[in-house]
Amino acid sequence: MEPTGDDEPNPPDTANEAPEDGRQDKRHRVLKGATILRGPEQSETECVIRNMTPNGAMIEVPEGTPVPPTFLLYVAKDGVAYETERRWRTGNRIGVAFHGTRDKPSWHYG
Repeated sequence: MEPTGDDEPNPPDTANEAPEDGRQDKRHRVLKGATILRGPEQSETECVIRNMTPNGAMIEVPEGTPVPPTFLLYVAKDGVAYETERRWRTGNRIGVAFHGTRDKPSWHYG
């Protein structure tokens, strides 16, 4: 069968393109471990950052894990804690916005 102009055997990777959903920055695929920090007297949740921009990220948490509206997202590999706001959630994927950074909190053991 002859390919037509409509066939595209290798669709382009659009992960680094600016989306049409109002996001200002290009998303960059990453695979980084991170920790959701709620405070010195509260629990921590391990998560994975799947894509990231300078202004936010998409993270994955275990299914059913409660995530507060605001928290610190600590990325040990980078040594940075992002002041984070939850923007949306679909299943175990959560979109977050960054509102600044901090050094590793002194009360975080990891």
